[in-house]
Order: sequence, then C-alpha cells, then structure tokens
Amino acid sequence: METVAKPSPLRSILQQRCPRCRIGGIFQYSIFRGFPKMCERCSICDLKFEREPGYFLGAMYFSFALGVLIMAPIAALLWFLTGWWITKVTIWAVVLFLPFAPTITLFARVLWIYLDQTVDPERLR
Repeated sequence: METVAKPSPLRSILQQRCPRCRIGGIFQYSIFRGFPKMCERCSICDLKFEREPGYFLGAMYFSFALGVLIMAPIAALLWFLTGWWITKVTIWAVVLFLPFAPTITLFARVLWIYLDQTVDPERLR
C-alpha cells in the first residue's frame, strides 16, 4: 500500500488547503478568483475551520501586516517616480491597494487557521 506524501505547508497555504490534512479546501474555490464562501469544515478530515464566534479576529493582524507590506512599496515607488507630497502618495497607495483588500482579508484567514493549528492543533476524532 502506497502512502501519499502531504504537500509542503507553504504550498498548502497558497492553495488554501486544510492545515491538518492539506488536501481539503478551506474555501469553495480559490480566493484569487473572486470572493468565495468559506467551508464550515474540511471535506476530507472534518476539521472545523471557525472554532468559535470571533475566531477570525486575530486574522485582522495578519491582514494589517500584509496590507502594510503591499502598500509601503507602492507608496515608495510612487514617491520615487513622482516626487509628490507624502499625503498624495499615501492616498494613491491606498487607492491602488483597494482591489487587493478582499483577497488579502481571505488570505489572512488562511494564515490564521494555520497558525492556530500549529499552536493548538485540533486532533482527529
């Protein structure tokens, strides 16, 4: 009998797969294709993705960090290329970032689930 190797954690995160089995999807379809509905449980290992009400509050920190990591280079590039005042650069960086916000928000949820499962794993029943 063959054993199937699990994909790497980085690959599973990018593909939005369950952190326990790394096969089942966290969302009904990829977050890079739109704004999908999140699955309640993994279809393979039955891991509950939202453990309690307010569970994804911590994902806001990931979302904020990812937003800064994306907006800062945009602002720096705008400032370097245009020489605008910092206020104008900041406004334009936010405007250019807005299309990425929904994807970043959902990706932050994936990162939060992976962190939670690393720190406090929910075992198979």
